[in-house]
Amino acid sequence: MVNATKELFVFANLGGEFVPAGQLQVDEEGSRLIASSFAYGLRYLDRGNAQEVDPVALSLKNKSAIKGKYLVPPNGLEAFGGIRDAAPDSWGRRVIEARLKVPANSLPESTYLLEAGSDRIGALDIRASLDQEERPAHESIHNLSYVLEGAQRIEAGLPVSEVLSRILIVGSGLGGMRPKASVRDDEKILWMAKFPANNDGAFDVPSIEYATLKLAELAGLNVAQTKLEPVGNKKVLLVKRFDRSWTTSARSIEIRHHVVSALTLVACHESESNTKSYMNIADAIRRYCLVQTVKSDLEELYARMIFNLFVSNDDDHLRNHAFLWNQELKGWSLSPLYDVMPHAVIASERYQRLGIGPQGKLATLDNAYSAKERFGLSAQLASSIIDRVWQATRQWKIYFENFGVAADQISGISLAFRHIDDICSTELIKTLPKD
Repeated sequence: MVNATKELFVFANLGGEFVPAGQLQVDEEGSRLIASSFAYGLRYLDRGNAQEVDPVALSLKNKSAIKGKYLVPPNGLEAFGGIRDAAPDSWGRRVIEARLKVPANSLPESTYLLEAGSDRIGALDIRASLDQEERPAHESIHNLSYVLEGAQRIEAGLPVSEVLSRILIVGSGLGGMRPKASVRDDEKILWMAKFPANNDGAFDVPSIEYATLKLAELAGLNVAQTKLEPVGNKKVLLVKRFDRSWTTSARSIEIRHHVVSALTLVACHESESNTKSYMNIADAIRRYCLVQTVKSDLEELYARMIFNLFVSNDDDHLRNHAFLWNQELKGWSLSPLYDVMPHAVIASERYQRLGIGPQGKLATLDNAYSAKERFGLSAQLASSIIDRVWQATRQWKIYFENFGVAADQISGISLAFRHIDDICSTELIKTLPKD
């Protein structure tokens, strides 16, 4: 098979407009990515508002040291995490393959990067040339039924129009297999629409995820804004795009914020993700995130881990944790929570996707409590977080009813929610704050 080196151009959105950030070289053998290198543009490095493409391998902390140099990914990886996070996820790849009428996973990585369009997650765009125009693609929130129908056709292996396929790619990123698209409301605010999948059966996934995210908010977690929209006899979950903000001036400008996943901060290959832990994310927060937010980010990460234990969200892999670039402070901090889904299982002994303590992935509060020092938490603070999350999750049925979840859906998901007595020793329970 012939090796090919391709030159791509990475653009970053600064202050509401795209500017060239640098050149990306990729070495490919057929559909397999072999190696990458990247050099920042000299004019980009001179910008006071430049965002770093990758906090691990492409940091802007010492601009003079990287000027004019081609840099390579860390730890022998073939791709830069910050650029990989701007590539389409599993769903987006499926849409691209459907549009180009090719088999699954048959395209070079460079093609996936180029085909994702300009409205992807984060602040980056990847183009074939410096003079290529921006490629926006989005749909009105009022046309959800049209976009939902397109998603169902993609899932069924049926063709869709060129315009609709570009809309269905938009917003895919950070690892996800479920059908989705980005839509704008009447105020031009961007939302991620997460659709029911063809194989969900009678399970109302959007309603369950909506209620779980609202429950997380009641437990004191920092959660992305959400709402549930009826589309015919189905529901669509809308999650406000936290990688966008809007100026309050008379002519409102959409500001894009670069996003990277925990996979990027931990700097490992996706195949290694299942060997990592929440403690690895905590270590990366200390190393790469803003000093001003490290303490609150670590507390938030710990609380999310505890919440995942109570609701049996075992899809808590590294790409379901994200970090946002703060343009004012010029650094990274933990993004709002955006992807939580309970998993109803019969097993009494359960495991998370990531390690949570000295006993590895074992989903118990004792295991998580034993790791509190890795999050910089005192015994009192760790106990307080556990109690705070429990006080909300113990009432999950009442909250789900209030959020409009049907009785049969509550019954179907009930095995996911765990009582504190089932995952916590009596010794640890005694340390929790008394009501």
